[in-house]
Amino acid sequence: MEKSQRFVCLVVLHLVLVLLTSSVNAGHDYRAALSKSILFFEAQRSGYLPGNQRVRWRANSGLNDGKASGVDLVGGYYDAGDNVKFGLPMAFTVTMMSWSIIEYGKQLAINGELGHALRAVKWGTDYFIKAHPQPNVLYGEVGDGDTDHYCWQRPEDMTTDRRAYRLDPNHPGSDLAGETAAAMAAASIVFRRYDRAYSATLLRHAKELFNFADKYRGKYDSSITVARKYYQSVSGYSDELLWAAAWMHKATNNKFYLNYLGRNGHSLGGTGWAMTEFGWDVKYAGVQVLVSKLLMQGKAGRHLDVFQGYQKQAEFFMCSCLGKGYRNIQRTPGGLIFRQRWNNLQFVTSASFLLSVYSDYLTTSRKTLTCAYGKFAPSQLLNFAKSQVDYILGSNPRATSYMVGYGNNYPQQVHHRASSIPSIKVQPSFVTCRGGYAKWYTRKASNANILTGAIVGGPDAYDNFADERDNFEQTEPATYNNAPLLGVLARLSAGSRGYNLGLPEDGSAVTKPMPKRKPAPAPAKSSVITITQKVTLSWKAKGKTYFRYSTQVTNKSKKNLKNVKLSVSELYGPLWGLTKSGSSYILGNLPARKSVEVVYVHAAPPAYITVANYN
Repeated sequence: MEKSQRFVCLVVLHLVLVLLTSSVNAGHDYRAALSKSILFFEAQRSGYLPGNQRVRWRANSGLNDGKASGVDLVGGYYDAGDNVKFGLPMAFTVTMMSWSIIEYGKQLAINGELGHALRAVKWGTDYFIKAHPQPNVLYGEVGDGDTDHYCWQRPEDMTTDRRAYRLDPNHPGSDLAGETAAAMAAASIVFRRYDRAYSATLLRHAKELFNFADKYRGKYDSSITVARKYYQSVSGYSDELLWAAAWMHKATNNKFYLNYLGRNGHSLGGTGWAMTEFGWDVKYAGVQVLVSKLLMQGKAGRHLDVFQGYQKQAEFFMCSCLGKGYRNIQRTPGGLIFRQRWNNLQFVTSASFLLSVYSDYLTTSRKTLTCAYGKFAPSQLLNFAKSQVDYILGSNPRATSYMVGYGNNYPQQVHHRASSIPSIKVQPSFVTCRGGYAKWYTRKASNANILTGAIVGGPDAYDNFADERDNFEQTEPATYNNAPLLGVLARLSAGSRGYNLGLPEDGSAVTKPMPKRKPAPAPAKSSVITITQKVTLSWKAKGKTYFRYSTQVTNKSKKNLKNVKLSVSELYGPLWGLTKSGSSYILGNLPARKSVEVVYVHAAPPAYITVANYN
């Protein structure tokens, strides 16, 4: 081929890719994606399903788990498309769900998903309480991958070995015990505002697990060897010890854990490991981000130099993601972070979460990111995280959504036993171990049940994807793919100014009367639209009292209103629910007898909100 012809072909190919990408890049419904992503966890539940179970095609399963060992291990989550309960990825899943709520609980509440997120966390922590019957005993796995993978059965039909595997002083596992301690500590922060007794129980377990992990050191897969083939702890346990200490300090504010991070920062690798990945095995980047926040908050104390070492590595991770560092993360031609062939999207969602929270930490502390190739605004981190989420949701060269049930083009043959076989409620006949492979695994058709919200493994290094059930590297989902995405989707649903502006993590936020403004205008009313405002939350940060205002805009008439516009003045903080256009804010259509909630946060009396126009 002539050089000129090759050039024309490349130009045409580039234009096709641009057109494909732009055709699906008009904007994504992050609220809908958030709702679906939380729903996925209900499909992964083991044990007795509750009355409010929304994934109706699932039924009770694993009801004898732990019985042979004399312990009740009913409950918890299946990790992916199989029916094993692996402790390490389950604990990481709970930690990341909890971190999502801690950072973006307000946004989850605005979207009506906070309750579902809390229940998702509690399903995991209820199981961990059972799995930790003694201070120095932790059950880390139920079932084993070899016998489970030999069968293709619904969890309701399982005939595989459900043996329970445990850690104790003679069989240590600092990585698994440390991660479980982190999960319990993070969850204790989440529940402190809603159930103080349960929060205290979680924190007690977290303290015991941290002490167990630190005192009896060893890799968990040396004790639970059946896990080695599936969730080997390649990074060892040093990162989990630091990770657990960071969460223990966050949950207790006890200087013991702060000093632990300072004393062990060098020896356990917190200041030495410059990472380009974050996930269920490698926690260093997460630790470094948490410690960086302590540094930005001025809490480093005598450990200033060490904590600066943590932050240096945290920013190495951020710069690598942006492609502005000395050692950058590989990307596909379509712009997706690429780490490995098998389940690559787990690294994309976890990196996107760290990028989002670090962007908000920098914004709050009025700092920028310094990389090898310049300084970058916090917004650039958030924008890159958004680009990764948009890719997952369909803004990619294939125009494929890698979230099941989102968009018009998503995976149909997901590598997932329960999803691929008709529900036991529809076809109650028993599915045998090998019979499931013969009839359902090899079936070249869409799964019987839609695994709504599941994030599958995703495309390869060249944006290619094969929607085939036996292609487990690309079509198998996992709980730890979804867990970090809860926070990122909640953050993106709030728009460019959606951070919580210092919402306290210790549960000290309280509801206070609405502050008075003098002179205060009368509430905006008419025979058609009424506007009422109230304070739903208040808290103190950096000497200021912030108020969360809920504004109800109600159409009192029997007619639908179109093109409703509001005028807003004396507003000094972020506002959600309206789109600004010139000097007005567009509310859009308002059905008859319906209300719309508008939320804003600022450290002042209520803003002036009036009706500007409507049809």
